[in-house]
Amino acid sequence: MEKDIAIEVKNLTKSYKLYNKPMDRLKDSLGLAKKKQFREHLALNNVSLTVHKGETVGIIGTNGSGKSTILKIITGVLSPTSGEVNVAGHISALLELGAGFNMEYNGIDNIYLNGMMIGFSEEEITKRLDSILEFADIGDYVYQPCKTYSSGMFVRLAFAVAINIDPEILIVDEALSVGDVFFQAKCYHKFEEFKKQGKTILFVSHDLSSISKYCDRAVLLNQGVLLGEGTPKKMIDIYKQVLVGQYPLPSSDTENLLDDDEIRAAAAEADKRSDSKLKDKNTTGENPDTLEYGNGAATIEEFYATDEKGLRVSSIVKGTDFSIHMKVRFNRDVAAPIFAFTFKNIMGIEITGTNSMVEKAFLEPVKKGDVKNVTFTQNMSLQGGEYLISFGVTGFEQNDFTVYHRLYDALNITVVSDKNTVGYYDMNSKCKVED
Repeated sequence: MEKDIAIEVKNLTKSYKLYNKPMDRLKDSLGLAKKKQFREHLALNNVSLTVHKGETVGIIGTNGSGKSTILKIITGVLSPTSGEVNVAGHISALLELGAGFNMEYNGIDNIYLNGMMIGFSEEEITKRLDSILEFADIGDYVYQPCKTYSSGMFVRLAFAVAINIDPEILIVDEALSVGDVFFQAKCYHKFEEFKKQGKTILFVSHDLSSISKYCDRAVLLNQGVLLGEGTPKKMIDIYKQVLVGQYPLPSSDTENLLDDDEIRAAAAEADKRSDSKLKDKNTTGENPDTLEYGNGAATIEEFYATDEKGLRVSSIVKGTDFSIHMKVRFNRDVAAPIFAFTFKNIMGIEITGTNSMVEKAFLEPVKKGDVKNVTFTQNMSLQGGEYLISFGVTGFEQNDFTVYHRLYDALNITVVSDKNTVGYYDMNSKCKVED
């Protein structure tokens, strides 16, 4: 393994035997079954992954994709069916918080027990004891048996032990949102400290904003298969397509995405429009590399922003009213379309957005051939800077969320400001100072 590599996973496969009933499992274990009593489930299927030292890598994917499984194999909690894992450096893992704690022992005893299980001596744990207790902040309860703790106190202590071990590699599985809001803030602050110190971090999260904010790279798993790896923005965009069934998975029949001539024709027409738009994108801030997908039932033909005077613009002055517009043509009947837009910053973090259903503005059916002009009007309160707007037309069909057409990061808007406050928004506070 190369010197700059912290974690190397080669052709990793993990399979489980699934039985219909306990008796089948017993017969199989005793060798009494005349035929196969189980079906094989591949939690991971030939996955390879490399994490370099000092890199922060996020793993995303739907439930059951194998995200937690790969972390458990890397940390040695599970053994792979086949493949190889190499790790260079001391690992601290935040997987199942509190695993290994003895509920009859008090907090202090469990700190030493858990620390020694990770591989530290009693002297090393003693040196870190004060920082662990300060981080957990559960007071005198640390001297009481853990079985008397609330669930919040328990995870605070478990997190404090794992995070204050000072590892070379930190592995986290959905563990940054434990405890109350103040403790969560402390967890994220510690996470940022680790990143600044150049620690290697590998973590799983459904919080796409955290993936976008903290990660240098993202890995996308789906049903045990590695779909891809790359920038957080690119992988998050693909993940959103996977969630709504609009990404051609390796084992799926992609023809099902376009199941009639009308939708095929609409998709072809969208391609023509996309080609023509590439020739002239600069005047209105449109993105020539817009990510576009949907089942073709609707097409967003036009989108733009206007200022308070109604003029089309690519920049908006902070504190003024502005409008977001989209023109949508329907290629088949739709029972109740939902029109939406979102603002992202250049890191890909979603800042704000809304839709016609939330605003209770349109809850009516449309017919094939109908054209709707949608306008969202609001005041610009975002801080000065560059933002990307995404557009969407979606709905529910037989209780299933369906994407008719989406345009990700389609429009660039510059917010012009002579007063930027802290964070994403200006609260427009009025300040008074008196004697």
